[in-house]
Amino acid sequence: MTHIVAETWLHRHSGLFTALGTLLAAALIVLVLDRFLVRRAGRLARAVTGYDGLSQDAATRLRFARRTVEAVIVVIAIAIALSQFDSLDKVGRTLLASSAITAAVVGFAARQTLANAVAGILLAVVQPIRIGDLITFEGETGTVEDVGLTYTWLRTGADARILIPNERLAGGILRNDSIRSPTVSTEVSVWLAPDADEAVALEALRALGVRARLAESTHEGLRLVVVGDPAAPGDRIAREGDLRAAALGALRASGVR
Repeated sequence: MTHIVAETWLHRHSGLFTALGTLLAAALIVLVLDRFLVRRAGRLARAVTGYDGLSQDAATRLRFARRTVEAVIVVIAIAIALSQFDSLDKVGRTLLASSAITAAVVGFAARQTLANAVAGILLAVVQPIRIGDLITFEGETGTVEDVGLTYTWLRTGADARILIPNERLAGGILRNDSIRSPTVSTEVSVWLAPDADEAVALEALRALGVRARLAESTHEGLRLVVVGDPAAPGDRIAREGDLRAAALGALRASGVR
C-alpha cells in the first residue's frame, strides 16, 4: 500500500521534479562555462601565441559570447520547466489565441531591451571599444570594465561605475584612447580675457616647450589650445592636468589674464 502511494505521489509530481532538474542542470552548465571556459581559453591563447592571457579583442568577444550563451541556456531551461505544468499549458494556449496582440505588446515593451542586446552584439563584433580601453563618452571618461548584453560598464578614475546602454553607446560619438596607437596626445584649452595680448600669451606658453595656438576668439574671451607630449592612455588625464596647471602658471607669470 505504501509503495502504491509513493508511486502515485511521484507520478503526480513528476512534472515538478522534471522542472527542478532542468533548472538545476542549466545552473550547472552556466557554472561550468563561468569557471572553466575562460581558463581554458587563456591556456589555449598562451599555447598558440606565447603571450600570457587573451588579447583585448578576444577577451571582449569571449565574454560577450559567454553571456549570450548563458542567457540562451537560461531561457530554454525556464521554457522547458514551465512546459511541465498543465495549468501553464492552458494559459499558454489562451495566450496563443491572441498571439498577434501579445506579440505587439511584448515587442513594444521590450523594444529598448532588444535594441540594447542587438547593439551589444554589434559592439562585440565591430569592437569600437574593448575591455580595458580608456574611453570618453558624453563627457565621462573611464576604463571599459565589461561589455554586457544590455549595458557597458565604465570604471572612472575615482573608482566609480558608470553604466551606458549599448544602444546609446553604439549610436553615439566616443573617444577611444587605447585603440590603434600605444600613445595619445595631451591637449588642453585655456581662456584669456577678450582684450588680452595673445602674442605674449603664446610666447609664454611656447617657452614651456609645448605647442600653442589661438583656437577661438569670441566676445567672451580668447581660447588657446596647448598641446603637450604624447602619453600612455592611462596617463592622459593626469598629464593634461599637469599641462593645464603649467600653462596657467606661465600665463600668470607673464602678466596675461
